[in-house]
Amino acid sequence: MAAGTEPVAPREDLMEHLDAIVIGMGPGGETVADRLITAGRRVAVVERDLVGGECGYWACIPTKVLLRPPEVREEAVGAAGVGDPALDWPALRSYRDQMIRHLDDSAQVEGYRERGALVLRGAARIVGRDPWRVAVGDTEHTADHVVVATGASVQVPPIDGLDGLGPDVLWTNREATTLTEIPGSALVVGGSAVGVELGQFLARMGTRVTIVQRGPRLLDREDPRLCELVSDQFDRDGITVRLDSQVESVSREGDGVAAVLSGGERIRTDVMVLAAGRRSRAGELGLAELGVELDGAALPVDDRCRAAPGLWAAGDVTARAMFTHVAKYQGRVIADNILGADRAADYTAVPRVVFSYPEVAAVGLTEAQARERGIDAVTAETDLTAALARPWTMDTDPRGSLGLVADREYGVLVGAWAFGALASEWIHTAALAIRMGLPIAALRDTIPQFPTFNEGYLIALESLDL
Repeated sequence: MAAGTEPVAPREDLMEHLDAIVIGMGPGGETVADRLITAGRRVAVVERDLVGGECGYWACIPTKVLLRPPEVREEAVGAAGVGDPALDWPALRSYRDQMIRHLDDSAQVEGYRERGALVLRGAARIVGRDPWRVAVGDTEHTADHVVVATGASVQVPPIDGLDGLGPDVLWTNREATTLTEIPGSALVVGGSAVGVELGQFLARMGTRVTIVQRGPRLLDREDPRLCELVSDQFDRDGITVRLDSQVESVSREGDGVAAVLSGGERIRTDVMVLAAGRRSRAGELGLAELGVELDGAALPVDDRCRAAPGLWAAGDVTARAMFTHVAKYQGRVIADNILGADRAADYTAVPRVVFSYPEVAAVGLTEAQARERGIDAVTAETDLTAALARPWTMDTDPRGSLGLVADREYGVLVGAWAFGALASEWIHTAALAIRMGLPIAALRDTIPQFPTFNEGYLIALESLDL
């Protein structure tokens, strides 16, 4: 600020009081905004990047589009009487660009304006409360309700030399999902869902992939048996996995990267992909200055998704469960509460899916988590290829397993995991059973369609030692 000048207060005649201001227009924010607008509320939506958020442009949608053609090729190779189809990268890239709208959200912006919403572009700060006041650029608006849905940013691991790499060789999910050429080699840092999906996509497009995971297993929050199946699949795919390892330092080497691992191994790679997790953006809004307490980087919420009276939060910013379907669920809860209902969120049985090939899915508790909670846990695992016809009607060399975790005392499921074709679809049988507390006796008396993967539940349920 120049000497002798004073900050200029916003003109009151330019400030509009709104029913709600939604900050961040990813899936959670869009769910809230859509419902409030439909209900006739005056709403402002704020977005610093693109309306649709990370999921629509750089995460869920592009990754699933990119993963599908290599998956189809594997399905075709395994199906009897089908030749080996070729992958057409330019055609896949073009369709990916179409699906992410060429990183253009103008149609979405116009759609919200046509529905009566005020669209504000830029980074928001919450600068007052009673009533809540939000600043975006040179404008300020007040509202009865503010919904924070600003998502999360990439967690950058402490690697020496990382600042010396440019975006041409240092990729986050954004560079990886909008890539224009397939690299010859890639070093993926992190063995979470993002690392597994991107690593397998690149490998099946011809990239030599090495995944470095600091923990003892890929997907190390899931059941160890499920992680074992994923690792075995990666061996089949020719993906190199370094467990209990970290990247200690990196440096630019020509057109690529030279990396040194914690065990002393040196790797030369064309690109390095950061897939070591994400961090809530709650700290960027100025909430702490207004007396709103954060939990680390996250904005904690109660069971109504409320952080303070009139202040709500949905999605990754809450760090509750960083999934698009959870953000959308929280958005529905928030909208209902703002519109006068008294609705609490229930996170029982949130499904978790990795869209690799075969697909990986889980829901509820692992056996270890169940025992930590004092549950008398009993488990069962079924090799679906030995028990069912469906895997063999799809593939001449199928793979598939289903694991269950049950509470012996109460006779209900508390967890399940699946590895196989379309697991993202049939994991919801377990999700519904766990959420509703359906008795195992009732589940054993169901009649699943033949031939389907859902038949596997009967086999696994009957083998539970209850």
